[in-house]
Amino acid sequence: MPAITDTTAVSPEHAVKALLSEYDALKAEERQRIGARGQLLYATLTAVAGISTVTTTVGQLGLLLLLPLAATVLGWVYVTNDHKITAIGRYLRDRLGPRLVGLIDDGSSDIDVFKWENYHREDPHRPSRKRLQRAVDLAAFCAPSLTALALLWLLGPHTPLVLIGSAAALAAVVVLATQIIRYADVAGPVAGSRGYQQQDGLSDGC
Repeated sequence: MPAITDTTAVSPEHAVKALLSEYDALKAEERQRIGARGQLLYATLTAVAGISTVTTTVGQLGLLLLLPLAATVLGWVYVTNDHKITAIGRYLRDRLGPRLVGLIDDGSSDIDVFKWENYHREDPHRPSRKRLQRAVDLAAFCAPSLTALALLWLLGPHTPLVLIGSAAALAAVVVLATQIIRYADVAGPVAGSRGYQQQDGLSDGC
């Protein structure tokens, strides 16, 4: 759903309803992407097991090139979903929340809407859990590909096609690993922050 960019031309009541509708739409998208993100891990494990089994059964090590291809594609979709989930959380905290507070806060009370968007991030153990999740993501999407490439280089076949394909696959795996590390949301809560204060672009995602 497109963001509501101008709420000054309508009454406060209609503006609040529009912002709440936007919130509902974004949370629905967030839930869908979270579900898809989890399924991608299972899909990757299934692909690794299936390709490994076929390669062993057929006895053609060249088929291992399919493994980094599948893992990289699934991993990229995983990173994209993860990044969008983070972006939705940041938008709700830093943009939608303050605009809604500005419409309903008359100065007589301390309003803190969408409290969960900040509360669930205040756990001091969250950074360590996110670092562990980053390690799991690297192990799931990159480690099997690197193992397959190492077997190809050690055992062959060393045909030009396999060598070119394995070099391209290695480059793709390195790019994917870089993106997983880059977009991993491992930051903890901002000390002294209240409600929906803007952190000059440093606030992190959900």
